[in-house]
Amino acid sequence: MRQFYCAILYLTLSLWCSCNAQAQNYKRKQVILPVEVYEGDTIPVVHLPNVYIYQPPKFRNQRQERYYWRTVRDVKKTLPIAREVRSIIIETYEYLLTIPDEKEREAHLVAVEKGMLKQYTPQMKKLTFNQGKMLIKLVDRECDQTGYELIKVFMGSFKANFYQTFAAIFGASLKKEYDPELEDAEIEEIIFWIDRGAL
Repeated sequence: MRQFYCAILYLTLSLWCSCNAQAQNYKRKQVILPVEVYEGDTIPVVHLPNVYIYQPPKFRNQRQERYYWRTVRDVKKTLPIAREVRSIIIETYEYLLTIPDEKEREAHLVAVEKGMLKQYTPQMKKLTFNQGKMLIKLVDRECDQTGYELIKVFMGSFKANFYQTFAAIFGASLKKEYDPELEDAEIEEIIFWIDRGAL
């Protein structure tokens, strides 16, 4: 019996020693928070991100539901392209400001146009007609200028009119503006939820 008590005492001591050693090796991570004084008390301040709660959309019928989810699909496919276009335009504009010579600027714009056609033509061919029209609107949303105006600024009136005529043949318009308040309110809401990872 005495050996049994000794074994338990030995086991307890060894567990206590290992726990104590682990506690000594444990380093506490300190986080320093900003504070504010409120009515004489010092209170830590923690800024939490907004949490959006929304109800799933309600549909009158299956046709409306199919249209909604098709619009979600089209926005998800074309929004990244419109944002890439915005990045390319900003980058190109900033680079053009560093080129003093008019001929060099024109040569650079021709090179950018060729590069964009080579890179994006295969992607554009995969878009449906509705996705193409959606892309025209989203370019206006992202760049705050219609596709027609952007082409006119960077490549001149002739090319802008050429591309506009080409789009018109297929029933589209590069002059189409994005209207987040009325016509495109649903698209604006869809973008809001896509950006927050809810769709």
